Amino acid sequence: MVRTEREGPVTTVILDRAAVKNAVDRATAQELADAFRAFDADAGARVAVLYGDHGAFCAGADLKAMSTGAGNRVAPDGDGPMGPSRMLLTKPEIAAIAGRAVAGGGVPLIDGGTIRLPRLIGLSRALDLILTGRAVHADEALAIGLVNRVVPHGESLAAARALAHELAVLPQEALRADRMSAYLQHDLPLEDALAQELALGRHALAEAFAGAQRFAGGAGRHGGAA
Repeated sequence: MVRTEREGPVTTVILDRAAVKNAVDRATAQELADAFRAFDADAGARVAVLYGDHGAFCAGADLKAMSTGAGNRVAPDGDGPMGPSRMLLTKPEIAAIAGRAVAGGGVPLIDGGTIRLPRLIGLSRALDLILTGRAVHADEALAIGLVNRVVPHGESLAAARALAHELAVLPQEALRADRMSAYLQHDLPLEDALAQELALGRHALAEAFAGAQRFAGGAGRHGGAA
């Protein structure tokens, strides 16, 4: 149901439930959570890509399984109903979306959707999408910041993996510190957010010093990696 592929420092987690358009039941949610936990714990894995096979990204929760009483886990702690969606991983993940990415109608957003979406695209736009449940096509998704890039049909996985490899060669301590600071600064007063940024960044200074030494020696100039 969930496959994992590895290309050097890049891990690709693949939803593989063609018969249900990659809908997620309880077992699949557990496999997704386990796959991302393994990625985050693997020192050699630097960036993850999430992809839905067979022409669909994901059809949300498996409503057929839910109707038989075998629905996804719903609890205030631990993994969320869709598996990894409550996790705050320490490394970047990229969604390679191809085909429909939808959810079942009439199912409340209890897995972070009402929190992440307003933070991502703003409250007004988020409420429009949450309350109407309307379809959002690629061009609009790009315009409102729901996605970062739109690529030609059939190229999303290759493009996501290429971006993942670009991120994987960058200084990892600095990259992860900046990423975590961006996530954690929500709702903090400016003074506290600045202090947190400094605290996270100080751990990356040794890596930055080593990179500066390599640059002084001629590495990384003209756009290359140091």
